[in-house]
Amino acid sequence: MEDQAQELKKMMKSKTRIIAITSGKGGVGKSNLSVNMAIAYAQQGKKVMLIDGDLGMANVNILMNIVPQYNLMHVIQKQKTMQEIINETEFGIKFIAGANGFSKIANLTVEELDDFANQFATLGNYDIIIIDTGAGIANNVLQFVSASDEVYVVTTPEPTAITDAYGIIKIITTELVDREMNIKLLVNRVHSSDEGKRISERIINIVGQFLNKKVDYIGFVYDDPVVQASVIRQKPFIIVNPTSKPAQCIKHIVGRIEKNDDGTAEGVSSFLKKFLRKN
Repeated sequence: MEDQAQELKKMMKSKTRIIAITSGKGGVGKSNLSVNMAIAYAQQGKKVMLIDGDLGMANVNILMNIVPQYNLMHVIQKQKTMQEIINETEFGIKFIAGANGFSKIANLTVEELDDFANQFATLGNYDIIIIDTGAGIANNVLQFVSASDEVYVVTTPEPTAITDAYGIIKIITTELVDREMNIKLLVNRVHSSDEGKRISERIINIVGQFLNKKVDYIGFVYDDPVVQASVIRQKPFIIVNPTSKPAQCIKHIVGRIEKNDDGTAEGVSSFLKKFLRKN
């Protein structure tokens, strides 16, 4: 027991980077990008955990052809430990399934929250945790976003997606005023690099003008038939066709993020304090 406690303390002090990938609307390819970015990080030698935080329309497992036996609710209800619900994948990453009832975490007792926190802390041995949040501004989405080190907002060139991307950035920067959010913009399904740059500049300028906030552009991903084909095959496109344009885009984005990593990740302990609203 003493060894376990020491190991837990060590994990709590880890500098695991926790990334939330979100969007203002559904259908922009957020989950697909989450899966492929997780794999790209793993291909750089990182130990990666992917968590499906979309509590209503969870589909990360479908993209990897995995049928999870257990999910986060089993941990909350003390039926399983966090380590027991981890799914192995053939793509070099680990995966944890979300649950529709996970939003009930807000109603848990202090003791139950502490138990869950101790379980989540066991993920502190991962280099990177990627959380694929739900789309929109539901409370559980903001809960994941507010607690993460970095937030990647996914949009597409569609006018509705652009409007909703601005909307989610506005909510994040105005509702979560207790901390400076590290928000990055990723434009999916573009037909040229110029289109990606143009869309990002439009959103970044509006955010700067009306919200007086800074958002960074981290890159774009090409619209390409290989993406849809990989979804049908239930295999990530970075695996199905690693030399395709979308795969190269993902690798470039991850490489760029890693190159600019300033080492300010606060780890699972900080994530849990913010997630559970503890000071």
